[in-house]
Amino acid sequence: MDTKLEHQLQKLREQNGSKTPHQHQHAAMLLAVEETIKEQQATVDPSSYFAALLTLMEQQSGPGSKALSGTIIYLLSVILPFVSHSILRAKFTTMMAVLSQSLDLESADVALLRSVIACLEAVLLAQDASSWRQPIAQGTFRSLLQLSTDSKPKIRKRAQEAVSSLLSRPPPPTVVHPAAGIASRFVLDMLGNAKSDTQAAMYTLQLIKQTEMLWPADDFGELCASLMQLPRLNTPYVSTLSFQALETVFSSASEALNEEQFRDLLVSVIDLKPNVNDSAVSEAWLNIAQKGYIAYASISAEACFQSLPDLIDLILPDIELGKQSTRDAATRCVWALLRECIPTSKLGSEGVQAIIGTLAGGLSYRYRESWALVFLLIAALFQRLGKFAHPSMDAIVKEVANMRMEPEFQFKDEADAVLGAAIRAVGPQVFLEVLPLNLAGVQHSDDVGRAWLLPLMKSHIRNAPLGYFVSTMLPLADKLSSQSQQFVSQSREIEAKVYTALNQQVWALLSGFCNVPADIIESFTPAFAERLANDMLEVPMTRAAICNGLQTLLTAVHALAHTEAADGPITQQQALAAEQHLARFAPDYLAQLFNVFALSPGAARGYLMGTITALLAVITADEVNATFVKVCTMLDQALKTHKPPTAAELTERYLEAHPPPTAHTMTDLAIVMAPYLDAERAQMLVRAAFVLAGQSEDAMLQKKGYKALSRLAEQPA
Repeated sequence: MDTKLEHQLQKLREQNGSKTPHQHQHAAMLLAVEETIKEQQATVDPSSYFAALLTLMEQQSGPGSKALSGTIIYLLSVILPFVSHSILRAKFTTMMAVLSQSLDLESADVALLRSVIACLEAVLLAQDASSWRQPIAQGTFRSLLQLSTDSKPKIRKRAQEAVSSLLSRPPPPTVVHPAAGIASRFVLDMLGNAKSDTQAAMYTLQLIKQTEMLWPADDFGELCASLMQLPRLNTPYVSTLSFQALETVFSSASEALNEEQFRDLLVSVIDLKPNVNDSAVSEAWLNIAQKGYIAYASISAEACFQSLPDLIDLILPDIELGKQSTRDAATRCVWALLRECIPTSKLGSEGVQAIIGTLAGGLSYRYRESWALVFLLIAALFQRLGKFAHPSMDAIVKEVANMRMEPEFQFKDEADAVLGAAIRAVGPQVFLEVLPLNLAGVQHSDDVGRAWLLPLMKSHIRNAPLGYFVSTMLPLADKLSSQSQQFVSQSREIEAKVYTALNQQVWALLSGFCNVPADIIESFTPAFAERLANDMLEVPMTRAAICNGLQTLLTAVHALAHTEAADGPITQQQALAAEQHLARFAPDYLAQLFNVFALSPGAARGYLMGTITALLAVITADEVNATFVKVCTMLDQALKTHKPPTAAELTERYLEAHPPPTAHTMTDLAIVMAPYLDAERAQMLVRAAFVLAGQSEDAMLQKKGYKALSRLAEQPA
């Protein structure tokens, strides 16, 4: 039996000793039914419970039967959801006759009616489309609709749940529920009497709000018209509910209406824009506008876009004037419209220019309390427009940068998000043409230095041309380094440190430019490769930036070359060609990195090992095996003269300033090569690992030996 049902029944059994009369009665009746099932030697399943309870219900007549009927109906409400649909269809007429006797609204208590509603819901959910055409099914459903506007909250709530559940789950293969027409006529009647019976209209709106269904096409337009008339009653709560109900109805509007009807409906909704000071109604209207326009865009993207600039212009003042919740709702609405309702074919259109002008107005001082929200929208527009943001949004970039540089400006993080989105959209080259760094060379008196852009750019450069770094950023780094050296010669230490820091920040951009550029073969030239190799060896301050750049480039290209990603920045064929190109330089880089690795303190080797691993993934198997043999030879020589490090040499402070013993270094390099070795070299590593495991005087070396064996064991046979 279903575990959920068994759990519910067990809870009822445990109430047999309850002092609450109805709880005790429910438990006693359940135990009696179970005893009957056992006596009849029937299978203990939902069908047996149902048969026994139905028989008991049919036998009830005379004084005292009402209390027993209530108990039986309660137990049926627990059992029926687990009874097979075929049985409930076979007993449909009987169940309707039994339950209808308890639908006396005048005399039935709340608990009994709730149980009856639960039973009706379970039985009706089991019926097929032909059963729903029977008068008894339709009459029962009308009763549930009446109960959904009952004045008693518990009855009303349970009836609304039942109606919503039934309408949202039409019997297969129908798409529109067979009772949808009954529901729509009932709803229209209730809403049509809203002036004389506002309470019933409110209950009806609550029902619509929670019911996800396809409304009949013939009634859809009339239903929307009725909902849009309600805000004109100037009753705030009714207005709010009407917009919320309309929001639910909109979920099926695109399937029920053609393009012209949908457009007319949207125009009517937009004309009903409430006063911004009425926050609840405004937020409901904003949700409607958002969902409606997104749905309209799915029907006709270009037709939807034609009115989008005017809509955004209409909504933006809510971000300035509304309460905080209204401002947030307006921001969510415009953000979604920018993301979903601007077709790709219109990214450079006059309509987009109008939207840009509207959002630029949000940077005015009167929006100062909401600048954080305006910045969020501008960033979203940059993300949507991409390269089309230039030159249209250049003025916004400059304005945001100027605001960001004000000493007392409170929204620096939000402004940085906008500028970061601009960098991703138009690329670093165009961005720096709009906002020059002005760090080196001849500057005019009105040129503002923008060194603060460098850390920001580091986090937002993606798929940018590597050639721009080679031709522009690298010479800038050289100028900054030269300027720093000049200051050193003049004993101007503070200025020297500033320019050294700027030089390192420019170099830190390399990793972003190495994030899958499209011009790898053209820009990663032998001269550039040699420059990186020399600086990596000779300039410790730039070593980490160079290694991080190489690791980013090699890892990303290798991943794209060996996966079939349809939407990558470069194709798989381009990635394969780029990987082969980079592999030409890998052996020389490995040789230099091995030397640097051997001389580096133990605490500063992480990025070096990461770069070595990335290089090993792109070089040929023969090169890996040949390099491994050299490493093993050096390991063997190192072990002959190896002296275990003292306790002082294993402290964190010592390792931060000194390289580990050569045997440790060669072992680390051998282990990282394990995944790329052929069978013969793997055997060499096994023998070396056993030798290392025998170094009883050096626990660290022993651990490395076990690690080598573990790494080999992880490799596929």
